[in-house]
Amino acid sequence: MSGNLAELAGIEVPTGLLIGGEWTSGRGSDTLAVIDPSTEDAVAEVANGTVEDALDAVSAAHDALAGWAATPPRQRAECLRRTFELMTKNADALARLMTIENGKALRDAKAEAAYSAEFFRWYAEEAVRMEGVFMQAPSGANKILVMRQPVGVSVLVTPWNFPAAMATRKIGPALAAGCTVVLKPASETPLTALYIAELLGQAGVPDGVVNVLTSRKSGAVVSAMLNDPRVRKLSFTGSTEVGRVLLREAADTVVNCSMELGGNAPFIIFEDADVDAAVEGALIAKMRNGGEACTAANRFYVHEAVADDFSRAFAARLERMIVGPGLDETTDVGPLVNESTRSKVAELVESAAADGGKVVTGGHAPQRRGYYYQPTVIDQVPVGAGILGTEIFGPVAPVVRFTSEADAVAWANDTEFGLVSYVYTRDLARGLRVCEALEAGMVGLNRGLVSDPAAPFGGVKQSGIGREGAHEGLLEFTETKYIATNW
Repeated sequence: MSGNLAELAGIEVPTGLLIGGEWTSGRGSDTLAVIDPSTEDAVAEVANGTVEDALDAVSAAHDALAGWAATPPRQRAECLRRTFELMTKNADALARLMTIENGKALRDAKAEAAYSAEFFRWYAEEAVRMEGVFMQAPSGANKILVMRQPVGVSVLVTPWNFPAAMATRKIGPALAAGCTVVLKPASETPLTALYIAELLGQAGVPDGVVNVLTSRKSGAVVSAMLNDPRVRKLSFTGSTEVGRVLLREAADTVVNCSMELGGNAPFIIFEDADVDAAVEGALIAKMRNGGEACTAANRFYVHEAVADDFSRAFAARLERMIVGPGLDETTDVGPLVNESTRSKVAELVESAAADGGKVVTGGHAPQRRGYYYQPTVIDQVPVGAGILGTEIFGPVAPVVRFTSEADAVAWANDTEFGLVSYVYTRDLARGLRVCEALEAGMVGLNRGLVSDPAAPFGGVKQSGIGREGAHEGLLEFTETKYIATNW
């Protein structure tokens, strides 16, 4: 690890693989560079795990499984609670670490640090609530006992955009249920996962219960683990394209899968909406994490009667946002994670303008080092524009005008995705009617933020399978066993 990273983050971060409680360089000889998106410079080198390392991690998780599953729920809960306390104590350092490797503004990183710790507190409480069922069979022939047991060794694959929260949202319920895990973080942001794993060890989680495999060879190492019969669970957050591949591969060994995939969130503003409130909600839904979120508002459907007011006010707010290095306390919008992401965003803006959209503000990358892109509003985007069918993953807001509720709902549902939708209206009956009609796993009604550890997070259609958070997130890491008996 470079001294520069330790100085910037204020903490020492492991840079090896965590396998069976030991930090190791693994069986390979090369390393994986971690790039600061604000400078384009390498800030650390971490171990680049191999397929053999992945199977070693599975072995360690399998060896630890029986002991951890037999650990009383209260003891498992206490490990999670102590980790929550350690993450809270070290929240500022964790936020700085995320900003360094991800680029997000420090205020976004601080919010994520607090949010990610909450999953350990929530699942510390859920660990002791693994309820079963007892009933008499309707025929009277026998008693029905139903219990929940840990599904087993779980492979957790997390993305780069929320490197702490996506890890804790999976580790928390897995450990609460009695599973052991192999965490494969994104190669762009491995440091956060390594640091959280170290805190879990400090909190008393036994060796082998949590293993971390950093690797550039994501496809090969995940494939090897999925084809190991000791692995019984895959929890993946990432693109729908990769999710489809993993689901096909998981079918060979019938691995239990939870998939949190892509989004294309519509943000609908009706003519009776509080436009000022809609602008505030849009700022959160669009600009949180610089737009690099699966829950980010991706398509703004605004009623013709208020479209001018909304576009003008929203653009004015975006123009006041400061674009700069995430570690600068004054920064509102940090850089995108890498050059390919920025290039994709730029191409989408160009295509939207070519399709007839009017750039109100932004629409370009500033001339500076780092992967920056100006916050952008594009008004009067036609319904068939290509940008509306793609997850933007950047600070760009295309605005489509509508006049009828039926059109707004139809256009919002015209996508293979169904993760989250947003609706603004003063009419409660209309709001609930539209929420029910929208094909999404989550809806923000007069709110620009839906994520909460106590709420079931997940989508429909090709946005995923299963739920994370809430009690449902715990059940995702269990199998149901039915016992028929008499006495």
